[in-house]
Amino acid sequence: MNLIVTVLEIVAPVFLLAAVGFAWVKLGFEYRIEFVTRLAMTLAVPCLIFVALMQADMDPSAIANLSLATLAAYAGVTIVFWIFVWIAGLNRRTYLAPLIFGNTGNLGLPLAIFAFGDIGLSNAIVVFAIMAVLSFTFGIWLVSGSGSPKKVLGEPMVGATILGAIFLWQGWETPTFLTNTLSLIGQMAIPIMLITLGVAVARLNPQGMWRATALSFIKVIVCVAIAWGVATVFQLDRISFAVLVVQVATPVAVTSYMLAEKYGADAQSVAGLVVVSTVMSVGALPLILALVL
Repeated sequence: MNLIVTVLEIVAPVFLLAAVGFAWVKLGFEYRIEFVTRLAMTLAVPCLIFVALMQADMDPSAIANLSLATLAAYAGVTIVFWIFVWIAGLNRRTYLAPLIFGNTGNLGLPLAIFAFGDIGLSNAIVVFAIMAVLSFTFGIWLVSGSGSPKKVLGEPMVGATILGAIFLWQGWETPTFLTNTLSLIGQMAIPIMLITLGVAVARLNPQGMWRATALSFIKVIVCVAIAWGVATVFQLDRISFAVLVVQVATPVAVTSYMLAEKYGADAQSVAGLVVVSTVMSVGALPLILALVL
């Protein structure tokens, strides 16, 4: 009973904030998603990442181990889904990237901080940063046929991650007034991302719901199994283990829909994956948390 209450306390704020965004749109209120997303990704999230890494109580060797485990997990997921998409005769440009990459930002980071506090957030940021780099290079190549390494280097999130890692490695800290300012800006990130997720889901026009349901279920099973196996092989500590499994198992991100729309893949089918996998995560993520807590 205590475990159920604990899990509900973790996931309820996440989905309630997303529900606020969903209801906001359905009530007809204005929400400029492009502006809010840019504000979050260029200012709030980088500040959150930098401060969390700078103040992280993590050994550099633990960060390196988690980084290698994250790369191994995504490599495993990629291989499995590449084979699956080929056998199932699915369009690679449409389905492969959404099946590989999850919503480690909008859902993964909030779940980590609610479940494990600041140390959980630090671990989640490591996984999120690696996923973001992979998504902006390999992920774009899957959808469009061409990568964008230069674009990755220009992303504020990547710069904040590198700078935060340097500060952590050297034991440096910014002056208190600057740290407090960056922390306040970073505190916007979690609620903004969750509300924006709800807004984006409310505005999507999904298609192929039966296929999306089957693929979303397969995605959860494969991602949990591979992340769990990799975390065991790399002998991650309890929190790193849990964070890796939860992050890799997050549902399809709205970013996948945007990339499909931009590069001419079947955006409406991807929209179906986003909606169904996000709804499915309302039941799946609490179950996964219960297994790893």
